[in-house]
Amino acid sequence: MSDSRATNADAMETSYGYATVSGREEKQSRVNDVFHRVAKRYDLMNDLMSAGLHRVWKDQMVSWLNPPHRSGWTFLDVAGGTGDVAFRIVERTRRRAHGTVLDINASMLGVGAERAAKRDLSDNLTFVEANAEELDLPDASFDAYTIAFGIRNVPRIDRALAEAYRVLKPGGRFLCLEFSEVDVPGLDKLYETWSFHGIPAIGERVANDRQSYEYLVESIRRFPNQENFAGLIRQAGFERVSYRNLTGGIAALHSGWKL
Repeated sequence: MSDSRATNADAMETSYGYATVSGREEKQSRVNDVFHRVAKRYDLMNDLMSAGLHRVWKDQMVSWLNPPHRSGWTFLDVAGGTGDVAFRIVERTRRRAHGTVLDINASMLGVGAERAAKRDLSDNLTFVEANAEELDLPDASFDAYTIAFGIRNVPRIDRALAEAYRVLKPGGRFLCLEFSEVDVPGLDKLYETWSFHGIPAIGERVANDRQSYEYLVESIRRFPNQENFAGLIRQAGFERVSYRNLTGGIAALHSGWKL
């Protein structure tokens, strides 16, 4: 259903899946409700929805980031509530880096903070409840900004990208992992069938919440494709923008640098 995809940031501001809402406040409220409902089973559902592939994709994201093994290196993981990406980055630096895990949803952050404590990573991570569009953080304060499967839920994507650029240090790296447009003939049809029939059915059975997972599938289909999203990253000021397709474009990794 590539013809349903947005081509610019404005088209996502009032898009709640395939529905159009009154404004960004209503979209944000509805998205928050979804993640309050799914927080406790979020990682389990990711496993079931992607057959475990989200773990491989996140590992590839951290490998491409290639964080250094030195103290003083800092990163901001946005929409990272449960800590999945942040834990990987800290471990990759041999527990020398410090990360700020930022999410607008307190339920997701609660899960992440509990998981960090169990992994003895609380000293390496700070959990902050905030909006990606308005970061109450200093200019040029992080070496890297990561966001995985979160930016499509932000009403004003252009504002979130501008904030990412602002809080990065000169030479800092932006890295985004997001579902994207399948570019392999045959796989696109299989994935579409799985998305619109399999995923909501699993959500209903495992999480007793079909509606939330119908939204998540629709939000994937609305999100700009690889080239259009790369254009938005460039518009925010990033240079050397590139992307890598994962699993035939089911997901894509986008990279940009603040130079």
